[in-house]
Amino acid sequence: MKNLRNSVQLIGRLGKDPEVKTLTSGKSLTTFSIATSDSYKNAEGKKVEDTQWHNIVAWGKTAEIAGEYLKKGQEVAIEGKLIHRSYETNSGEKKYVTEINLNELLMIGGKK
Repeated sequence: MKNLRNSVQLIGRLGKDPEVKTLTSGKSLTTFSIATSDSYKNAEGKKVEDTQWHNIVAWGKTAEIAGEYLKKGQEVAIEGKLIHRSYETNSGEKKYVTEINLNELLMIGGKK
């Protein structure tokens, strides 16, 4: 059960191509978002599609692999941990961010 603490597993599709950055330390950072969808029937019997967007952050070798091989629309399975953080904009407004720090990545499906 120890491994279940703060663990997130999702299957979704990339909303855009990953953004790759190399930090001054030489470490790689890649960010991308994935969409997960669920559908249900509402009270009137109409099918309703509910899509959630998730921000993903990858570091090191995983970041390099994600940046090289992932493309918009591709389906992936990810495993990572939730990170909540906040920052202040130049105008003094406080912003809150929730993202998934990627541990494992699995590319699903064929080439697009």
